[in-house]
Amino acid sequence: MRIDRFEMERFQSTWENTVEYNLSESGIHPLSLSGLVDRSWFQEVLVHEPLGYGHTNGSPELRTEIAGLYRGAGPEHVLVTTGTAEANFLIAWALLDPEDEVVVMLPNYMQLPLLARTWGGTVREWWLRPGQGEWTLDVDELKRLITSRTKAIFVCHPNNPTGAVLPVEVLNAICAAADRVGAYVIADEVYRGAERDGHLTPSFWGRYPRAIVTGGLSKAYGLPGLRVGWIVAPTDLANTFWGYHDFTTIAPGFLSDRLALMALMPRTRQRLLARTRQILTENLRVLTTWADDLAEELSWNRPQAGAIAFFHYRAEVNSTQLVERLRREQSVLVVPGDHFKMDGYLRLGFGMEPRILSEGLSRTAALLRSL
Repeated sequence: MRIDRFEMERFQSTWENTVEYNLSESGIHPLSLSGLVDRSWFQEVLVHEPLGYGHTNGSPELRTEIAGLYRGAGPEHVLVTTGTAEANFLIAWALLDPEDEVVVMLPNYMQLPLLARTWGGTVREWWLRPGQGEWTLDVDELKRLITSRTKAIFVCHPNNPTGAVLPVEVLNAICAAADRVGAYVIADEVYRGAERDGHLTPSFWGRYPRAIVTGGLSKAYGLPGLRVGWIVAPTDLANTFWGYHDFTTIAPGFLSDRLALMALMPRTRQRLLARTRQILTENLRVLTTWADDLAEELSWNRPQAGAIAFFHYRAEVNSTQLVERLRREQSVLVVPGDHFKMDGYLRLGFGMEPRILSEGLSRTAALLRSL
């Protein structure tokens, strides 16, 4: 079985450490260890922990805190994984067969669409469309795409790369459409908690018995280095995914489990998400001023969540070629729309340090104006 190359991840990993200004990142500027935990707890507790495997499905304490983020969930519904990427991989591996059909929301973080194409027989694309001030989905189109063979509907919500958040009635309509044929709704919710207005994005969890959600600490919490993600699923499926997890990473890193527990304790979680909102608010102001100054060169819908924005540019140049020029000539890295099957677009991250953001945007503007 062959898996297509994950172009965006390979592109970022190849170049992100070679440029002066990396605007390709999609999360919040990472916290330091001292910014997460109290020094005394680290010295008195963590340094004395034996570095064993721990609980391979995640410690009961961590699974309890994760479950608390989803109404009606308990620790028995949670599997802790090595990042949200492993969570998504396990779901696709465990659920999809070659004869299946799946419907995939696009644009999207392309991991699940690529895996669905590997394991599913037919992939039907359901596109977000840019409208006046927001991205929209046509639920009637979804109904036409679903057939009796549809195994799953894959969504990314809040959406990567657009930062769009769907109305609750659309979430309910997606679940109702899935229920007609008994399909799963599989929602990558890793950006949940990084909302611009501070209101937590409604989850797919609990709306439908066959809803499965994934999440993690990489984006909204500024803790990508912990590599902690999770699946929330009906208990029988959580146990099934645990069985597949035995063949991949076996267990989350023990120290990561302990630190993730600290991050999700209510007081710490509130502090981390407040930090995220502050970064989003301040940096989005900078990004908006920049975009206003380039109104003749590009257009956008402001993101509702996440530290990413998706810009349509007007120059007649391929997005990958444009990004390559930007990297070579300006030492700035952004993600081309080609990586989301949307040439003519650029994804810019804005969760980094203000100095990096401002100079990176300035250099990007210089190239766009020269085209």
